[in-house]
Amino acid sequence: MPDEDDEMIRRLVEATNRIDGSYYFFARSLGVKENALALLYALDDGRAHLQARISEEWLIPKTTVNTIVKEMARAGYVRLEAGEDAREKALRLTEQGQAYARDVLRTVYEAERQALRETLQAYPPEFVQALDYFSQRLHAAYLRRFPPAHEKAGQGPRGEEDA
Repeated sequence: MPDEDDEMIRRLVEATNRIDGSYYFFARSLGVKENALALLYALDDGRAHLQARISEEWLIPKTTVNTIVKEMARAGYVRLEAGEDAREKALRLTEQGQAYARDVLRTVYEAERQALRETLQAYPPEFVQALDYFSQRLHAAYLRRFPPAHEKAGQGPRGEEDA
């Protein structure tokens, strides 16, 4: 018989699956791939972002990010700039990309704001920090059990040998 912790975890997993599913349905309804929607969302803050960081922060495989970036660059939505590291380029939305992102994300942002307003009527704003903290703790627990391949091989995050 499940205990109270198991039941809370199950509710959290179901809730996060509904959130993930909602973004999937938004993407589908808006005619974009789910990971392309995530990339637009990541870049819509107006700052330049490294592909590797987007991959890490948004949990999108590097090859998928690279493919979407190439597609968006061909469409004129993304430009690549010199990054901090010569091996990596920073991404930024072009003016055309900003307009496209605004158009695609408008419905998503409106729905998010509505859901947040309704949630804040029932729960304190600290629920956001609590969910963020839980996600960090869960990811840390995962990494303890399944360290990245470069750590197993004694290599740094970019494949170079650890000193």
